[in-house]
Amino acid sequence: MSTRVSFDLSATSGKARTGVITTPRGDIRTPAFMPVGTAATVKAMMPESVRATGADILLGNTYHLMLRPSAERIDALGGLHRFMNWERPILTDSGGFQVMSLAGLRKMSEEGVTFKSHIDGSRHELSPERSMEIQKLLGSDIVMAFDECTPFPATEKEALESMRLSMRWAQRSRDAFGDRPGHALFGIQQGSVFEEQRAESAAALCEIGFDGYAVGGLAVGEGQEAMFDVLNYAPDMLPADKPRYLMGVGKPDDIVGAVKRGIDMMDCVLPSRSGRTGQAFTRRGVVNIKNARHQNDPRPLDEACLCPACQSYSRAYLHHVFRAGEMISGMLLTWHNLHYFQDLMSDMRAAIGVDRFDAYETEFHAKRAEGDIEPI
Repeated sequence: MSTRVSFDLSATSGKARTGVITTPRGDIRTPAFMPVGTAATVKAMMPESVRATGADILLGNTYHLMLRPSAERIDALGGLHRFMNWERPILTDSGGFQVMSLAGLRKMSEEGVTFKSHIDGSRHELSPERSMEIQKLLGSDIVMAFDECTPFPATEKEALESMRLSMRWAQRSRDAFGDRPGHALFGIQQGSVFEEQRAESAAALCEIGFDGYAVGGLAVGEGQEAMFDVLNYAPDMLPADKPRYLMGVGKPDDIVGAVKRGIDMMDCVLPSRSGRTGQAFTRRGVVNIKNARHQNDPRPLDEACLCPACQSYSRAYLHHVFRAGEMISGMLLTWHNLHYFQDLMSDMRAAIGVDRFDAYETEFHAKRAEGDIEPI
C-alpha cells in the first residue's frame, strides 16, 4: 500500500477528466462527489450506508469540530476516522469559510481571525498554523490551506486584497503542514470573478507547491453563469497533474458543468439537506415528495434507481412519512439523494472513459427537460 497521496489520470474527454487519487486509506475515483459530514456525521445516515451509495471520501468541518467536541478530544479518542467509524479518506476544510460567515462575531488581521463561537459565545483564534494543527489532530487525509473566502460581490480592489492575504496564508499553511507522508495539502485559488487575479493566485500557489488545488470563492451567490465563466479558465491555470477541487458545489447541473470544465472533486450539503426537507433528485429533475400528487402513487421515486428508498418504498409511503414528520423520511430521501449523486459521478466517469462526455451531457439535460413522470 502506498504511503503517499498520488493522482493518476486515466482518460480525458474534452476538458473532462477521470482518474484516481491514491491514499493509504483507499482510492478516490474522480470525478468525485464528497458527502458532507459537518459534525462527524452525514446527517440521517450511518457510515456504512454512505459507503454503500458509492462514496469514496467524506468531508469534515474544521470550524464545527474545533468548537464541539474539539480537535483535542477527537485526537485523544483515536482521530476522526475512528471517532465517526469511517475508515476511508476524509478531507477537512480549513474553517475559513465558516469563520468568514460570522458577521459581527469576528475580527480579522494579518495573523488570522479572532471570533466568538456561535454555540456559546466563547472566544477562539484561527490562523493558518492553528488550522493546520487542528486538521492534523483530526487526522485528515486531505488538508485544506487556510484562506479567506472572498465574499460576493466584491470590488476589484477588495478581491485583490483578499486574494493576496490568502496567498500569504497559503505559504504559512504550507510551512506549518510540513512533510506528512500519507497526507495531502491542497491550496485554494482565489480572485473572485477577475481573471487576472485568478492567474496571479494560481501562480503563487504553484510556486509554493501543493498536492492538489481548489477553486475557491465560487458558489457564494454569483450564479451559475458567472461561476461557469470563471471555470472556463480558472482550472486551466492549475497543474494538470494534480486534483482540482471546486468547493461547495452543488446542484446536479452545476456538477456536470464543472466536470465539463476540468474539475475533479466537489462537495455540497445539498443531497442531505434536500432529503430532510422532502426533495429528491432524480434523472428527470427534482421531486417534491410533500406535494399531494404523490399521496396515492405506488411507484418509486426513480424506477432506474437501485437505492433502498426506490427498491422498497413507494412515493405514497414517502409522502406519508414526510407529512407525518417521521425520521425515516429524512433517512430514506437522504440515502436516495446521495445514491443519485454517486450514480451521477459514476456515469460521468464512464462517459469520460470512452470519450463521449459531450454526448452524455446532452442526454443528461434532455432527460431533465422531460420533467418528472406524470402522476397516475
